[in-house]
Amino acid sequence: MLEFPKWKVWLVSFVVALGVLWSIPSLITGTTLASRWPAWLPQSRINLGLDLAGGSHLLLEADQTDALKHRLQAKEDEVSTELRHDPQIDIGDISTSGGNLSFLVRDPTQVDAAVDRMRKLSQPLALTGQRDWDVQVVDSSRIVLTPTPAGTAKALKDAMGEARDVVRRRIDPGGTKEITVVTEGGNRILVEVPGVENPEQLKALIGQTARLEFKLVDTNPNPTDVQQGRAPPGSQVLPMADASGLIAVQRRVMVSGDQIVKATQGYDQDNRPDIELTFNTAGAKRFGRVTQENVGKPFAIILDDKVLSAPNINEPILGGRAQISGNFTVQSANDLAVSLASGRLPVKLNVIEERTVSAELGQDSIQKGVIASIIGTLCVIVFMLVTYGRFGVYATAALVVNGFLILAVMALFNATLTLPGIAGFILTIGAAVDANVLINERIREEIRRGRRLLDAIETGYREAFRAIFDANVTHVISAAIMAYFGSGPVRGFAIVLLIGVVTSVFTAVYFTRMLVALWVRRTRPKALHI
Repeated sequence: MLEFPKWKVWLVSFVVALGVLWSIPSLITGTTLASRWPAWLPQSRINLGLDLAGGSHLLLEADQTDALKHRLQAKEDEVSTELRHDPQIDIGDISTSGGNLSFLVRDPTQVDAAVDRMRKLSQPLALTGQRDWDVQVVDSSRIVLTPTPAGTAKALKDAMGEARDVVRRRIDPGGTKEITVVTEGGNRILVEVPGVENPEQLKALIGQTARLEFKLVDTNPNPTDVQQGRAPPGSQVLPMADASGLIAVQRRVMVSGDQIVKATQGYDQDNRPDIELTFNTAGAKRFGRVTQENVGKPFAIILDDKVLSAPNINEPILGGRAQISGNFTVQSANDLAVSLASGRLPVKLNVIEERTVSAELGQDSIQKGVIASIIGTLCVIVFMLVTYGRFGVYATAALVVNGFLILAVMALFNATLTLPGIAGFILTIGAAVDANVLINERIREEIRRGRRLLDAIETGYREAFRAIFDANVTHVISAAIMAYFGSGPVRGFAIVLLIGVVTSVFTAVYFTRMLVALWVRRTRPKALHI
């Protein structure tokens, strides 16, 4: 027991001191005290979650009908690009009715070649043996592409992952807010934004799909037919955003919002708010080529299937920049610019659950959580002091240090503390002394067996460590599983519990062993009352 080298003493002391230092910013509540904290010392703080700081909670659900519709449109564009410019395969109009995509091959001798091209456009799905699209020939000359269930499920999963990232970028474009954006199930996204108690602007920002497209206006159809919603093959009828009527546009997309690298709110020549766009290299080339080939023709700027405006192409636009004008306010133009810059939502999201937590309720939760923590800690301290005397003092010191270390680790990783996290913290307080109880009881047992004091202490720490290790491994596994598969409150509880298990083992085994070793080395006791 006396063989606790100085380097271990310095190492344990350094870790404890570092933990205390790193936890102090999270314990400073007043702005005056916070301003006095030196800038060269650690500044990391624990962030408070939605249930403690107040804020908005939204649960979003994907519109699967909309997702299927746009998947069919994307496949239609892909098939059109693949076959319409191939002189060896002559096809008719492409149809997307009935949830399938179909087209007629005019020359029956070209059917096999068309089928081969279509199968190359479908992708095999890992571990399923299926493809994302099923290609069949109907009536000897009509080719039908049907989305497979496995392909639809994978497309939705990929879309939800992309939608989650887009939502996060829209809410927190700078990456500085402590928000929660996680997928739940196969078609839902949970959004929690602490500090925002008015969810209306948040819903407007999230709910906008921001699917921006530039398409040529089809000027050939009869205006009466257009106003009745009828358009010739290859075109579609869309409403104007200002509800001024309907307009026919070609289905082919000139440039899409996917090719935007920058979108900012600006002002037009009349000092009215607008959105200024910058395209990537591919988008700039395509936009320039299309505007060169269609000078004098109108083109439509379409946002979420509504035409914002339809100006004429007076001259080629070759600089890779464009402007969107309309009846914008500064706020609406800025919100749209953020939506466009963060990327379009691959699927429409509907708000199915909405909650607002006030900061006052969060403050009440903090106070009650602190009271519960203090009561739990005091009860444990009294029990340890009464039961184990001096070794209870060491266990109490380890308990206090453990609390500092938990706060320090959470602050170091900018973790967010929630109400379930406080519950995990309180649970950790009780579990933290388990290791000390095992050690102290084993020392008692060895003394009863007649061992000398130093041998009893040494054996107690060595033998109890095995039980401590086994017990805490199961805790770590359980907490890790909850942290990995859980979300929101479950994850908050699991993270605090996981950190607490690791720090409690360190303080109970190494920190208390250091204190006991220093006491034994200094006093050389002959007997021990434990």
